[in-house]
Amino acid sequence: MKIHKMVKIIASTIALSGIIILPGCSRQEAESGIPQTITPEVAVVTLQPQRLVVSNELTGRTCACKVAEVRPQVSGIIKERLFEEGSDVKEGQILFKIDPALFETALDNAKAGLSRAQANLTAIRLKVDRLRELLADKAVSQQDYDDASAALKQTEADIRYWEATVKTARINLKYTSVTAPISGRIGKSNISEGALVTAQQPMALATIQQLDPIYVDLPQSTAQLLRLRQRMEKGLLQKGHIRNNASLVLEDDTQYPLKGELKFRDITVDPTTGSVIVRAVFPNPNMILLPGMFVRAVVEEGINENAILVPQQGVFRDLKGNPLSLIVDTEDKVRQRTLTVNRAIGDKWLVSSGLTAGDRVIIEGMQKVQPGDSVKIVPFRETGNQDSSANAPATAQSN
Repeated sequence: MKIHKMVKIIASTIALSGIIILPGCSRQEAESGIPQTITPEVAVVTLQPQRLVVSNELTGRTCACKVAEVRPQVSGIIKERLFEEGSDVKEGQILFKIDPALFETALDNAKAGLSRAQANLTAIRLKVDRLRELLADKAVSQQDYDDASAALKQTEADIRYWEATVKTARINLKYTSVTAPISGRIGKSNISEGALVTAQQPMALATIQQLDPIYVDLPQSTAQLLRLRQRMEKGLLQKGHIRNNASLVLEDDTQYPLKGELKFRDITVDPTTGSVIVRAVFPNPNMILLPGMFVRAVVEEGINENAILVPQQGVFRDLKGNPLSLIVDTEDKVRQRTLTVNRAIGDKWLVSSGLTAGDRVIIEGMQKVQPGDSVKIVPFRETGNQDSSANAPATAQSN
């Protein structure tokens, strides 16, 4: 009896399972016995060429465009210091006063010697004129006339000597006022009143630096220069009116508000670093930039009018690290492309070969497909601010 009941329960269970399973199969599957495949959906982006400003980000330091070390040109005792440390000074402004007493005396002495020589000149010149007339009448000897002529020439030489001495004494007296050779900001003073200074001494009295405008020296590798030249020669980049523009990012990651200009590249390569110095000039009216500051500069180098930019999620790599992309051809089938990637620009890759304008690159759904599969295309929707800036000119930066 128990066995009979057990058999009924098993039979009922099998019958119920058949009822549940059969409705899950379509009539076509039930007839053919082969399950139907579903065409996978993929989101694609259609590539369009963009205008790309190619720039290079370099790190460097600021330096003053003019530097002058103030040194005395005469020896003496410092009597006055006529400036405040850290202030702005003008060219020709008096900075130090050296005791002028000795130099005033030297000037007076030179003037007296000049006056004495000038006083003798008149008497000797008249004597020579008289002896010349007497020599014609044989009234004096030739020797007397020659002696008078020599005395006249010596007096004239003495006058020129004392004139030069007066000029030198006047210059030395002027040098007792030590003036600023350039306009700029003066640093700390290395001496004080009462100090003894000597002419052309090694230690500077103070240093003046002109900070507006200011230089930014940026080392750039020769490899970057060669790549840039090759892209120019191949026509991938064009020189534009913006080519010499530059911008700065300060040490606290804030943007410097004023634009600068690239002046020149040095012609000598540093053998220890393999780089050349690129110099840019920036206006600095508010003295925000100080000499020796570490900065990052973005130097604009050219324009790519037909740049191909691919979202980074549409690029993957094989086991060897080669960048690849999947595209959808005109027959809605998946094809694989091997790429040459130049650099990253925001959330996109700049592709130099492997893709062309009009290619439909798969961005989402790559995991579900393989090359050769037929797919159904749906548009890829970018989020955030990418939609509003999709058609805006891009800017490429590299380190």
